[in-house]
Amino acid sequence: MSLQSEADPSGAAAVLPGTLPEQLRAELVAFRRDLHMHPELGNQEFRTTAAIKARLETAGLHPRVLPSGTGLTCDIGVPADGTYEGPGMLALRADIDALPIPDMKADCPYRSTVPDRAHACGHDVHTTVVLGTGLVLAELHRQGRLPRPVRLIFQPAEEVLPGGAADAIACGALNGVGRILAVHCDPRVDAGRVGLRAGAITSACDRLEISLDGPGGHTARPHLTTDLVTAAARVVTDVPALVGRRVDTRSGLAVTWGRIESGHAPNVIPQHAELAGTVRCLDIEAWRLAPDMVVAAIDEVANLHGAKSEINYVRGVPPVINDPAVTELLREAMTARRGVESVESTEQSLGGEDFSWYLEHVPGAMARLGVRPPGERTVRDLHQGDFDVDESAITVGVELFTAAALLDAVGRLG
Repeated sequence: MSLQSEADPSGAAAVLPGTLPEQLRAELVAFRRDLHMHPELGNQEFRTTAAIKARLETAGLHPRVLPSGTGLTCDIGVPADGTYEGPGMLALRADIDALPIPDMKADCPYRSTVPDRAHACGHDVHTTVVLGTGLVLAELHRQGRLPRPVRLIFQPAEEVLPGGAADAIACGALNGVGRILAVHCDPRVDAGRVGLRAGAITSACDRLEISLDGPGGHTARPHLTTDLVTAAARVVTDVPALVGRRVDTRSGLAVTWGRIESGHAPNVIPQHAELAGTVRCLDIEAWRLAPDMVVAAIDEVANLHGAKSEINYVRGVPPVINDPAVTELLREAMTARRGVESVESTEQSLGGEDFSWYLEHVPGAMARLGVRPPGERTVRDLHQGDFDVDESAITVGVELFTAAALLDAVGRLG
């Protein structure tokens, strides 16, 4: 693989090497399509892990599979004895798991071959971007043009609360790391562009599971029993309203339901009901208060209707809070590659992302990688069965990360 320095339109040599030759671009698209056809759920990504490992080894690198058997890390530019005592290296993180939903794309040659499994959140793209960056940086290292080591982190189980990031960190993924970067596909941003935001760019996300119980009875005599369906309905409507009045509205704390189930016959008041949903929050301080507040509200409403409640509040992830300096590094890298018009501001979303756990330990930033075909008005949104991307975004992501790695080293050396 031969890597060439970029040139600007005037023909002058660019500052940063590492643009992708056409052969590598085609290989990365094929790699992404292979992952897309073979999606694996969190902590089951054995084939995905093996494919990443094999390609890195072909490039002469030495990846280390995590103890769970899924996910891996790989250092580029670390001395042969494995010791590195310089400034904290830059890490690039990708999540490798898929979602438990069917791939609904019609007439797509690379649609999922696994029933009820799909890469509908773009993790196949994230993985391919970090892999491609690793291949480019490995070549630059062989040429003596990589100033400082870089670590690749391919993390399993991002979609499984509280996220596989915590396990990767516990296994030493951040040892020796000073800063960390990630991208996330954004179907509302055109391919060729990225969205950046300093500060919170995602939200906290927890999972909520509730069981309600009562004696049951005949629908002709609800006054003699606990009207459990009504109790469940009141939990659905009243709990979000109560919580919304017990926290600063600017925190964006929202309880949203995804499942409610109760009863088997129209004339029988059931004895059991189940509800499940999420608790999302823009503000980290409100997130810390959320469990006690939400549980108290559920108990109040359930007790009011005579229902016994059992609550499983599953702590998820805090917001991803982008470090301003690292966000600026991404801005400078993207500008160097694609010009100032390739960067746009983005809003904080209510989506959750376990990249936030890394940022509890080291500064870092996540960019929103544009994947919408330019000019297309239909949005194939995340977590939907027809989700797909403009694959030119892979090249954009690789060149963004490559530039960031080079600029990071220059900035710190300076």
